[in-house]
Amino acid sequence: MKANKFMSLALTGVLAAALLAGCGTDSKKEGEGAADGGKKMTIAMVTDVGGVHDNSFNQAAWEGLTQAKNELGVTPKVTESKRAEEYTPNLNAFVKDKGVDMTWGIGFLMEKDIKKVALDNPDAKIGIIDSDLGGDIPKNVTAVTFNEQEGSFLMGVLAAKMSKTGKVGFVGGVKFALIEKFEYGFKAGVKTVKPDAEVIAVYADAFDKPDKGKLLASQLYQQGADIIFHASGLTGDGVFAEAKERGKGNWVIGVDRDQSDLAPDNTLSSMVKRVDHAIFQVSKELKDGKYEGGKNIVYGLKDDGVNYAPTTKKNTPEDVIKLMDDYKQQIIDGKIKVPATADEFKNFK
Repeated sequence: MKANKFMSLALTGVLAAALLAGCGTDSKKEGEGAADGGKKMTIAMVTDVGGVHDNSFNQAAWEGLTQAKNELGVTPKVTESKRAEEYTPNLNAFVKDKGVDMTWGIGFLMEKDIKKVALDNPDAKIGIIDSDLGGDIPKNVTAVTFNEQEGSFLMGVLAAKMSKTGKVGFVGGVKFALIEKFEYGFKAGVKTVKPDAEVIAVYADAFDKPDKGKLLASQLYQQGADIIFHASGLTGDGVFAEAKERGKGNWVIGVDRDQSDLAPDNTLSSMVKRVDHAIFQVSKELKDGKYEGGKNIVYGLKDDGVNYAPTTKKNTPEDVIKLMDDYKQQIIDGKIKVPATADEFKNFK
């Protein structure tokens, strides 16, 4: 699937109207405003523990469903998971609802639940963000993954050029292979531009603990890091909070969606991951009768599936952005293969 030019989305009153205690539905009648007068459809999503207000990938997924509502007449529904034990029952509630045409699981943490529910309900259409299910994708599942390491490399280039201390930090949510793609891509970008720079990586062991994120950020700033890149969901809100408290010169790089609104004067950039676009595109295929399950769709720099946020230009000099663009093109052209694992980083040149 090729990505079209993405539209910028904002969560306004739609989100508030759509969320009810634990489960929300859009307040409009099903299918209202359908652009082509075709089949009325309902598409649902189950968040991981970060919830739909995580300012990260869950929220980006909801923005994709909101776009599908506005442009395709789809009725969106959402259930927020409070703990991992709720993933399977929350997914089943939508999958077994005859009025729901497709159900999304947002986040790799529910990959086992997705596979089980899909195999138990072979006629249901299901999607998952951030997992390829180990390559064994049921025929009724669409798996969407991203080359996060590529966008993170650009954040490393930015951090290396902008750091005054020569020391930068990384805050990860949970140390899984997915989050390590952010870490090692970031480290590769830093070391490419400034080989003697120090990158301190720490993990919160949670995606929903802003207080832990704030504590880790405080420790990193105290150790001399002046820029922190996070890949930790809602936990990252604490990183922004700590930077704001410390004031000018304490920088943050956001993740998944443009997070500059969390600390406008302390945000250098955000590594945008277009979960919203993926959700919208698959929704459109489903509505157009072109849905194909059993496949993994991968988005990277070449199709604008990952990139730096447009607001980067607010606090980043033009020459640094140009350098980022130069490296971006080298990655797209295959001249640089960005490492995604510890072993790949070790051998990266």
